[in-house]
Amino acid sequence: QVQLVESGGGLVQAGGSLRLSCAASGRNFNTNVMGWYRQAPGKGRELVARITSCGSSNYADSVKGRFTISEDNAKNTVTLQMNSLKPEDAAVYYCYCNAEVSGRLSAYWGQGTQVTVSS
Repeated sequence: QVQLVESGGGLVQAGGSLRLSCAASGRNFNTNVMGWYRQAPGKGRELVARITSCGSSNYADSVKGRFTISEDNAKNTVTLQMNSLKPEDAAVYYCYCNAEVSGRLSAYWGQGTQVTVSS
């Protein structure tokens, strides 16, 4: 099993910045992909950004140029720097990873962290 613990959500004014972090822990695992999804009230969960273990990243069109994802493979952490936040970015942000544990690849999710953007 892999546990994901998120931190860094909160309330920010439009145009401001927040930094989300996620740390993965467990025994004998290797992460292939780490990233962030978000879910706003009444909407489905959508991919925000993800990054592979070799550093390749991709972003939702709505956040390109404003958000930056980075990872520290040695520490099994992923960070999402969010700049120029808009009210429409408000959502619960979930960290996830695809990880191989004992030869089996599975997806794991964090509990979520709330991001609120005031206009």
